[in-house]
This record gives sequence, structure tokens and C-alpha cells, in this order.
Amino acid sequence: MEKAEVAQKIYELVEKSTGKKKLKSSDIQKTISADLSITRDDVKAALRDLVDEGKLIYTYFGGSFIEIPPK
Repeated sequence: MEKAEVAQKIYELVEKSTGKKKLKSSDIQKTISADLSITRDDVKAALRDLVDEGKLIYTYFGGSFIEIPPK
């Protein structure tokens, strides 16, 4: 599976949970790696790319969470 496809799945997961539940990096890694049958390192690499591009951000509220940046 290509990194772009993995990144798209990660973004969709974060988008779906916005306003309902804050996701930690480990939650995303666990969910995506199980759904797509890929390693957690592959998920981490795609997640890192999304954060570097500014499509997702890390927030801190008693723990580190991944969210879509506010507009």
C-alpha cells in the first residue's frame, strides 16, 4: 500500500473523530495498522508526513493528540 493511501486513511479517521473523541498517535497507529494490515512504522511515517505538510497538528491537553488544524 502506498504512503499516500495510508495518509488518506489516517486523515479520514481523524476527520471522522473530530468533535467526538481526541485521538492519540498510538490510537491511530493501532487502528490503521489493523485495518490495512501494515506495520505501525509505515503508519508513523505517513502520519509524520501529514503533520509536516500541515494537514494535521499535534495538540496538548493533558496528553498529546492529533487533530485537524482550526481554520
